[in-house]
Amino acid sequence: MTDTIQTPDTPAATFTDFGLHPSILQAVAETGYTTPTPIQAEAMPLVMDGRDVMGAAQTGTGKTAAFTLPILHRLMQYANTSASPARHPVRALILTPTRELADQVSDSVITYSKSTPLRSTVVFGGVDIGPQREALRRGCEVLIATPGRLLDHVEQKNVNLGQVGILVLDEADRMLDMGFLPDLDRIVRLLPAKRQGLLFSATFSNEIRKLGRSYLTNPAEVEVAARNATAENVTQIAYPLAGSEKRAAVVHLVKSRGFNQVIVFSNTKIGTSRLARELVRDGVKAESIHGDKSQLDRMKALDAFKAGELEVLVATDVAARGLDVAGVPCVINYDLPHSAEDYVHRIGRTGRAGKSGEAIAFYAPEEERYLQDIEKLIKSKIPRGHLALPAVSRRPAAPVRGERRAYTPGSAPTRAVDDFFDKPYVPSNTVSSPATLERSKPAAESGKKSIGVLLGGGR
Repeated sequence: MTDTIQTPDTPAATFTDFGLHPSILQAVAETGYTTPTPIQAEAMPLVMDGRDVMGAAQTGTGKTAAFTLPILHRLMQYANTSASPARHPVRALILTPTRELADQVSDSVITYSKSTPLRSTVVFGGVDIGPQREALRRGCEVLIATPGRLLDHVEQKNVNLGQVGILVLDEADRMLDMGFLPDLDRIVRLLPAKRQGLLFSATFSNEIRKLGRSYLTNPAEVEVAARNATAENVTQIAYPLAGSEKRAAVVHLVKSRGFNQVIVFSNTKIGTSRLARELVRDGVKAESIHGDKSQLDRMKALDAFKAGELEVLVATDVAARGLDVAGVPCVINYDLPHSAEDYVHRIGRTGRAGKSGEAIAFYAPEEERYLQDIEKLIKSKIPRGHLALPAVSRRPAAPVRGERRAYTPGSAPTRAVDDFFDKPYVPSNTVSSPATLERSKPAAESGKKSIGVLLGGGR
């Protein structure tokens, strides 16, 4: 059984209305935030009261703070300055589907707990496990983790989850998409039966509700917007383009509109890397992130993008999940997603915090059905447009490494050819006689002297 709460349009007046611990309230004030968002206004009082909560909110609505702030408030009763790791057991476990999202949640926890003795640690795959092991052994009240790496630490006995009182599943819909359900089941079995459970997702689905019934007890459902809705401040448009024109279209849009910090979505890891390389050759500052890149490379690319050093970040859906960069002016669907819900997640990267944004999609005629599926989901028509590209930008894309370049007329190298080789072969009708062969022998060079002359003989 669940209690469904539809949030009002008017949020709580200020963060002081929640009764947060003074140290946490001070950190909130230092960030410049004064008015809570709708998801924060509805979810925070429930979390602070110890209720289990299922929250549905689109990205960019402040749902991370909606659970980190009340969790830190509740943990202040355990705060202490002891150096002993035994005095700092894991009391709140926050699970995320990706490394990037784990890192961002960790940043949020660090920001809001900086004036408290509470400790936090983040663990995820793709990096050396050694430093994480040492951090866990020093103790922490808040642990942010991806499921796979957490189980690695459990198997190595680096962490004890026996005192976890709060479990958070962030981006639960993506965790299901990525096949983490078996890992989640293993982790939940390691936790105390008596605990508070929080589940946050961009959308509610039958699978999410089933997950909530498995891990939560009588949760309150909080929705801050219509399901699968897109932000009203995001302008959407779709351009019909041939595959060979799409890269040129990205270059044209970035250069002609002066875009910076644009996120371009590709469906494949190979396509993501190739597009980034080609954009660099076209004079665009671009980098790519996808699952096959090392964690160090991904973090470098994200840091450069956040710092405004890149015009374009080419990403796959999984790699960009949880990416929170303020002021992204535009999102480009270079490849249309096969899942309509992924479209909603993608364009949620722009138009954040009340700012305007633009969502552009490229599509081929045979992909019209994907657009129609998206329109059914968001219950809105996506305008179709025409993008005029300059002729000079229509350079064909480079082939994938190892792929044979397609032949086109005139692509082969040319050089002058003697006309003799263009004449047909005509066999001779005469048979050479010995006399003829003798006559055909070349005459001795006139300048060559006989052996007798060389030896001083006759002339």
